[in-house]
Amino acid sequence: MASVLVRLGERSYTIAIEKTLERLPRELRRLDPGTEAAVITNPKVKSLFGKKAGDSLKRSGLKVKFLLVPDSEKAKSLKEAMRLLASLSRMDGKGKRLCVVALGGGVVGDLGGFAASAYKRGVPYIQVPTTLLAQVDSSIGGKVAVDLPEGKNLVGSFYQPKLVYSNISFLKELSARDFASGMAEVIKYAVIKDKELFNYIERNRQKILRRDAGTLLEIVKRCAKIKAGIVSKDEREKRSIRTVLNYGHTIGHAIEAAHGYSNAYSHGEAVGLGMIAAARISQRLGRFPSGSVSRIEKLVHDFGLPVKMKKADTGKIMVSLSRDKKFIRGVNRFVLPVRIGKVEVRESVPETLIREEIKKLYC
Repeated sequence: MASVLVRLGERSYTIAIEKTLERLPRELRRLDPGTEAAVITNPKVKSLFGKKAGDSLKRSGLKVKFLLVPDSEKAKSLKEAMRLLASLSRMDGKGKRLCVVALGGGVVGDLGGFAASAYKRGVPYIQVPTTLLAQVDSSIGGKVAVDLPEGKNLVGSFYQPKLVYSNISFLKELSARDFASGMAEVIKYAVIKDKELFNYIERNRQKILRRDAGTLLEIVKRCAKIKAGIVSKDEREKRSIRTVLNYGHTIGHAIEAAHGYSNAYSHGEAVGLGMIAAARISQRLGRFPSGSVSRIEKLVHDFGLPVKMKKADTGKIMVSLSRDKKFIRGVNRFVLPVRIGKVEVRESVPETLIREEIKKLYC
């Protein structure tokens, strides 16, 4: 088992990464998060991993109840959050100590964490991410939220889990599209912080696509270590250190919002497009070499992610962009690469340049 510590004083927690669920009961007995576990998941994940995860939780001494949510980004709504909060209140009672277990991908983790943060002003929660995207990114760092029609993650808070437990064997069950979506976040980490990881991904593409357990454990560990280090220094994104994690997300989130969080583009697919656009913007500003832009675009393409999108309403994307939480007092902020392994936060990128690069993404 690999282990990474997120250092946040009394809110510190461990990211445990291994190839099975074998050690989960031991970790939970050590933490003693409660007596009743509300396992928030979706029907597909429950059918694949519900019994295995439920048995593991029961071995730790927890009573288990599954609470199901829809299997789509649209589950991250205030309506679903209120429904979950009502379910948590019905589970609660005298002598019971409630905890939440988020079993699933990024949507389940964000929604489950948000419900845990809001119920009784906070109950303990555990992240058991089942997708690559969640294991390397969304389960770590304590950002929990739901969406509004106007934009992604506009209602939320910072609320840290008690444990993140990543089981690499879950990744074997992912669809090719979901696996590729996770690779977008892996590529993001390599671009923002680790050129050796970028080289490792290029060299080990075939092993990664075969979902070799040892190779996947290595990339999940390295991404988790990067995010843990950043979050430990800037938990609430007050010092602009954590902002670098948004590379590709500014335009990516706008693409998702402009398409109504439909199945047209997954989160990872939108982020992949956003990374390409941001790299090209940086090149045009004279900050990033064209050869490195090509390497990013090739890696995005090689893992089955789109490098072009169907023609969309650029105006709608720009409106969604203007509502991005990273904008301050109406001034846009982009995370732009300056070399593989290093990025900078750039304000006031010309709107005409942004529009041009969005349009260049169209087929």
